[in-house]
Amino acid sequence: MIVDTHVHVWEIDPPKYPVGPTAPNWTALPDEPGTADELIAEMDAHAVDWAVLVQTSWSTWDNGYIADSVARFPNRLIGHGLIDPQNPENAEQVRYWIKERGLVGFRFHPMYYPDEKILLTAQNQAMWEEIAALNAIIQFHLRAEQADQVAVIAQRYPHVALIIDHMGYPALNEPPAAFQPILDLAHYPNVYFKLSDVAGRSQQSFPYTDVQPFIQQLVNAFGTQRTVWGTGYPGHHRTKHKWPTLAEELRLIREGLPFLTTTDKDRILGGTAAEIWGL
Repeated sequence: MIVDTHVHVWEIDPPKYPVGPTAPNWTALPDEPGTADELIAEMDAHAVDWAVLVQTSWSTWDNGYIADSVARFPNRLIGHGLIDPQNPENAEQVRYWIKERGLVGFRFHPMYYPDEKILLTAQNQAMWEEIAALNAIIQFHLRAEQADQVAVIAQRYPHVALIIDHMGYPALNEPPAAFQPILDLAHYPNVYFKLSDVAGRSQQSFPYTDVQPFIQQLVNAFGTQRTVWGTGYPGHHRTKHKWPTLAEELRLIREGLPFLTTTDKDRILGGTAAEIWGL
C-alpha cells in the first residue's frame, strides 16, 4: 500500500470555496485551482492508494473543500483541516469538522506564531481536550524551536497520534545541536515524523545527499514504524511550487536513500500510515 500523507488541494469558487490567509503576515494566494480530481488522476497514474488532504494556508479556516473532496472519494482521500488556535470557539470547530463533516484530524502551524507558545495557551485547553476525546490525528508545521510545545502535548495526551511535518525543517547551516529538539521528540511513542520536502531542505540535486544525514538521524531515532511519507501538490502544481514530481518523490524513497531496507521502504511509503489512519 502507498499512502501520500501530505497533499494540498484547493478550489477557487467563492463564496463556496473562498481563498484567503490563515496565518499572520500570510500574503500568498493561488492564481488557479489545484483540485482533488487532478490528484486522483495522478494517484491512479502512479499507483498511490490513499492521500491525506491537508488544508492549505491560503484556503481560509473553512475546510469545506477538503471535507467535500473526502465525501466524493471516501476510499481514496482522508481529510485534515486547519483550526484557528486564536479562535476562542475552536473546540466547537473541532467537533464540527470531525463529527459533522468527516475530517479525521488537523494541522497546526506553531512556527507562524514565533512570539508565543500558541499550542499551549490556556484558551486552547478545551480544544486539546476535544481533540483527545475524538482521537483526532494531528500534524505540526514547525521548526526545532517549537518542539517543546509538542512535547507537552505528547505527554498530556499519549494516545493522540502527533506527526512532525517536513522532518521538522533541518537546516544545513546550523550546528547539529540546533536540530536536537526534533530528535528528542522520538522519546514519545505517539510522535511520528513525516519524510517530506527533502528537496526544499537541500542545496543539491537528487538524491539530495546533503540532507540524507538528517534523514538517517530521524529514521534511527523514530524507526520506520513512526515514519510516514508525503509530497505536496497535485499534478503540475508540484513543479510550479518548486517541488519534485510525484515520480521523483517515489524514486527518492525507492532508490535514493541507500540506508533503507526493502522493509523500511514499505513502512515509509504506506505501512506506518495505514496503521495511523486505520486503512
